Amino acid sequence: MEQIKIIVDMKKMFFCLVAMMSVLTLSAQSVYDYKVKDDAGKDVSLADYKGKVLLIVNTATRCGFTPQYNELEALYGKYAKDGFEILDFPCNQFGEQAPGSIREIHEFCTAEFDIKFKQFDKIEVNGANEHPLYTYLKSQKGFGGFDPNNKTGKMLDQMLRKKDANYDKKSDIKWNFTKFLVSRDGQVIKRYEPTDKMSDVDADVKAWLAKQ
Repeated sequence: MEQIKIIVDMKKMFFCLVAMMSVLTLSAQSVYDYKVKDDAGKDVSLADYKGKVLLIVNTATRCGFTPQYNELEALYGKYAKDGFEILDFPCNQFGEQAPGSIREIHEFCTAEFDIKFKQFDKIEVNGANEHPLYTYLKSQKGFGGFDPNNKTGKMLDQMLRKKDANYDKKSDIKWNFTKFLVSRDGQVIKRYEPTDKMSDVDADVKAWLAKQ
């Protein structure tokens, strides 16, 4: 009986924590309400990025989309001087394609792609342990669909639909290199799936940087 009581109490605590996270997400006004850990494990408030246009992306080092690091770095090099920042969050939830420590991941990305933009500690973006920042991001912009003209997009659609016929109706992150564009006042403007063209991201970043 004592064991049953402990289990019940633990379940109650879990649901209370979930409810608290939901309330915090609903009460959040912008991405500035969240803190994250950098690649050294130190807390960083996203309020430090007020006035910047942000691109927040979950990444992986062993993914078919990993070469997008080149395009992301090119985008950063093009617009950093104008108040643009890329916030990179490695995530190992999709095919376990981001193995290793954050230090190993950072060393790889620096050596292979010479990235200069900010890389943060590994996080989860879906599920019970997802970072609150991503709970908020997903609440602001849902899944937009994979590019039907992209071969990898078709493959991902087929793979995910086999697991869940209604996967596209849910806002969870579907794969590595999903991106969120954030305005200078911390509002989530747009979500890009990994199959979306980086030229479209470039055009949107340029347009939003022009807004004061």
